[in-house]
Amino acid sequence: MRKRVSIKALQAFEAAARLGSFATAAEDLGLTPSAISHQVKILEEQLGLPLFHRVHRSVALTDAGRSFATEIIGAFARMETAIRNVTTSNSGTEILTVRSMPSFATQWLMPRLNRVKALHPAIDIRLRASVSPIDLTAGAVDVDIRYNPGPPPAGCMLEQFPEDVIVPMCSPALANGLIPIREPKDLSRHILIHSEINIVGWRDWARKHRGVQLDMDRGLRFDRSFMAINAAVNGMGVCLDSLLLARQELQSGQLVVPFPTRGLRAQGHGFVTLKSTADLPKIRLFRQWLFGELDAGRQWEEQYLDSLGTPAAGD
Repeated sequence: MRKRVSIKALQAFEAAARLGSFATAAEDLGLTPSAISHQVKILEEQLGLPLFHRVHRSVALTDAGRSFATEIIGAFARMETAIRNVTTSNSGTEILTVRSMPSFATQWLMPRLNRVKALHPAIDIRLRASVSPIDLTAGAVDVDIRYNPGPPPAGCMLEQFPEDVIVPMCSPALANGLIPIREPKDLSRHILIHSEINIVGWRDWARKHRGVQLDMDRGLRFDRSFMAINAAVNGMGVCLDSLLLARQELQSGQLVVPFPTRGLRAQGHGFVTLKSTADLPKIRLFRQWLFGELDAGRQWEEQYLDSLGTPAAGD
């Protein structure tokens, strides 16, 4: 026989499990901590097992409670998404909210939004560029594009992008200037542009090119790739960044890779969404479009690197 549980008790448990506190859950739901405690106790009695350890004035989920919370938090998030979608839709239009790291949003996603809109006119995209962590269970964001994402949070699924190809890039004027750049050792006479939060940096590049002496203590430093790429476009030095993010500048001729190279490889971004909402049509269609674009971009990257010629030994 199916167990019947109180919706009010489930709501109290979801808030307490998500926020880690009866008091904070009470504030979230406009109740008192004692009311939250009472509802959680009712749910425990209905299920026939404890969901929280109660130690002094703090609480912690039991193993059963943690497993239950993953499903319940995801279910509530899905309901929030359904409510938001149905109340904001207009003539069948759905809003897909995507949070992205600023550099990926600026350099890659924004220039391509017209393509996904042309393919799926019923989907309107709301793009949020932020470095702050996002809790997808809160229901405000459908897709989170993360850099160096690590393991997915509870209740979420992660699909890694293809590996980033990291190469030196500079303006054509710098590459062909008074001190031309034709091979890796020529970089020792130029200003380096550092992207400080990138997984791969100039020290990694130097370890692979041991015969090249680079002054790591000098140069321009930025905490966002889009700023480092822009500085390179403006002839301020040589940046070390991904072909993924700089494709538009390379195709337009604003940047060049000054010598043949295969680049360094690193696992960069990842696509994160809730397991409970991953099959919603708007998320599924956006994901298919995104990874289709990334696959096409990878083919272009390989062709571009091939066009540079054969790298020096050891590259």
